[in-house]
Amino acid sequence: MVKRLEQVAALVVAAGLALVSYWLFFSWSQGGRSDRLAPRSLTPTPEGTAAELTRPQPQAPRLEPPAATTEP
Repeated sequence: MVKRLEQVAALVVAAGLALVSYWLFFSWSQGGRSDRLAPRSLTPTPEGTAAELTRPQPQAPRLEPPAATTEP
């Protein structure tokens, strides 16, 4: 009888630890929701869609050569 009680207690403890581990993992990973991890502006869109046309495109800075100086 004591051996059976020990087995049941071990199962209860193992199940409790598994539930706590599962709960902590998904609470730390923000519930497993991928929309929180990838902002909308970084997700690819098909070419030619309205979202692509209205989204501002980053412009590369123009680099110009330095002005020529004449030394006397």
